[in-house]
Amino acid sequence: MDLGLKDRVYIVTGASRGLGRASAEALVADGAKVVVTGRDEKSVTEAAESIGPNAFGVVADNADPSVAERLIAVARSRFGGFDGILISVGGPAPGLALDTTDEQWLSSFDSVFLGAVRLARKAATELGEGGVIGLVLSGSVYEPIRGLTISNGLRPGLAGFAKSLAGEVGPRGIRVIGLLPARIDTDRVRELDSLSGDPAAARASQEARIPLRRYGTPAEFGRTAAFMLSPAASYLTGLMLPVDGGIRHGY
Repeated sequence: MDLGLKDRVYIVTGASRGLGRASAEALVADGAKVVVTGRDEKSVTEAAESIGPNAFGVVADNADPSVAERLIAVARSRFGGFDGILISVGGPAPGLALDTTDEQWLSSFDSVFLGAVRLARKAATELGEGGVIGLVLSGSVYEPIRGLTISNGLRPGLAGFAKSLAGEVGPRGIRVIGLLPARIDTDRVRELDSLSGDPAAARASQEARIPLRRYGTPAEFGRTAAFMLSPAASYLTGLMLPVDGGIRHGY
């Protein structure tokens, strides 16, 4: 299937590792050109070099108010256009509701919530018909995850923002979608499993709850993201898509 990605230009934030990187790799594999970002220069450079000549790395922090304009300018100057963005950020610090501090909430709000909102708003003003804005959120949009209180608070809010934005920019031919990963085998998920003190047991317990009885791979998530960002998904917008092996209980 031709996804129609050849020579389209995307920005993928948080792409030095994990789900962002897998998404950038899948986009490039199908012919797109991608600006990949991350906060660590060495990691971003390595990721861009590994993905290939159609990827370009930029050190950027989503919490920086000027980052959106800068990234779009880089996409246009480096690859000659700007067709979409996938906003992927690292997960907030884990913690229970009574243990999280004001400082943790404020820091996560800036990087996870407000940073994503700024990026999406700026992208919406710069994209033309056929453009797409994607957000990597979490299964916590629908079902809170114990021990991830800050994520449980912020991700549903971003989903609401994305749905609102989809209604506003849809008449201009711009799509807005959300991707809701659950247990994908990334460093982040392994770190969460290790919090139990017995990572192997934690993983086995989680896998027993997943209808497919296994964690997803970053590549599986990346291919899903590439499709959702592509012209092949041109009639999908305002959608929050679980990428979770069936673990969500609702429809």
